[in-house]
Amino acid sequence: MYKNMTTGNPAKLILFFALPLFIGNMFQQFYSLADTLIVGRFLGVQSLAAVGCTGSIIFLIIGLVQGLTAGLAMITAQRFGAGDDQGVKNSIITSAFICFIATIVLTSLSIFFLKPLLVFMQTPPEIIAAAYTYIFIICCGLGATFLFNLLANLILALGDSKTPLFFLAFASILNILLDLLFIRVFSFGVAGAAWATVIAQLVNGLLCLNHLRKRMASFNLSWTDWKFELALVRRHLQIGLPMGFQAAIIAIGAIALQIALNGLGSIAVAAYTAASKIEMLAILPMMSFGISMGIFTAQNYGAGNIKRIRLAVRECVIMSVGFSILAAIVNIFFGQHFVELFVGLGNQQLVVLAQKYFLVSSLNYPVVAFLFVFRYTLQGIGKTLVPTFAGVMEMAMRTIAALVLVGNLGFVGASLANPLAWWGSCIPLGIAYFMTMKDLDQNKQYC
Repeated sequence: MYKNMTTGNPAKLILFFALPLFIGNMFQQFYSLADTLIVGRFLGVQSLAAVGCTGSIIFLIIGLVQGLTAGLAMITAQRFGAGDDQGVKNSIITSAFICFIATIVLTSLSIFFLKPLLVFMQTPPEIIAAAYTYIFIICCGLGATFLFNLLANLILALGDSKTPLFFLAFASILNILLDLLFIRVFSFGVAGAAWATVIAQLVNGLLCLNHLRKRMASFNLSWTDWKFELALVRRHLQIGLPMGFQAAIIAIGAIALQIALNGLGSIAVAAYTAASKIEMLAILPMMSFGISMGIFTAQNYGAGNIKRIRLAVRECVIMSVGFSILAAIVNIFFGQHFVELFVGLGNQQLVVLAQKYFLVSSLNYPVVAFLFVFRYTLQGIGKTLVPTFAGVMEMAMRTIAALVLVGNLGFVGASLANPLAWWGSCIPLGIAYFMTMKDLDQNKQYC
């Protein structure tokens, strides 16, 4: 059921939108988490490191996809909030056209630069072949990634966070089963984990497509509806491209950090991989609140409800910070036990390193809560300049950690990279949020 978020209690709307979104995001993380867990347990630490060292590159590529499609869907949400049915249909058509072109370009570029990038990142020689195999297959499946992310974001833009949850649950189970089949039965190695992820994403995208065709009148398009309008393309790209570039800029910092981390050896790479996968699950509640705030903001901005946005931000921050404190407590006291699920009980050095990561990083989770709320609120309004600058700050902080802290502090220096990036991003986002809301209140500049 599609939900108009321009009426009703903001806190209740955001909470009940965020909960299925959180569960759905958790299932989406199982795509990579299942790969990491099964690879680590059945193929060993070397294979785990091979998959892990591709994480920053995948973050770069998939981040572009997710950022671009989320930005395109913000226009759809604004038109939906304004009650503009034809505008919703035009936005869907324009978004599909942009994603088709982007799929061709991004797939071609990523495949061409994969091997040189792995070499440039000083990937350890003993894992570079497996790393290349894994990421090459993931990049070949970018069409499936675009398909799912665009359609899922369109469903979210219309106020429905439950439907993607069901599809993600099914696809995650499918991914795990295919992992076990390809790795344990067919002995495909890390290639099996990659193929499992691609197939699961394709199935997920097809499920979203079938749902939209059946449930959404605006999605039943005839050939006469497919018209190229340059003005609409330009408007969608004005939000979509900066959001995609934000993820890319942030990922560049992650690549710089990965280069420094690779110099510490495969044990450090594997420890960082396992810890960061667990941390991603811990951060998901804050991310889900942020995404919910973005959809809420876009719909209410389309309807001109600025005071309602301000109220929702306050209530969303309170809820998100509460979850961040709980996540920090869990990771600090139980994180090392979660890591053992990846590598078993015989890798104490790896587990000790991962615990250091949790102690350094978890105390800064409340900053992440503010960061996501401010970032997605600004994006929902259509303000992309400062979030892009905040992405540059994240890149700069991770690069400083890679160039300075890792050399002096080793693994602890690498563990400081994310907290520094969060602070560097949150400060300009917070300033920009308060300035933007003040400007909107004074000038009444609604869409």
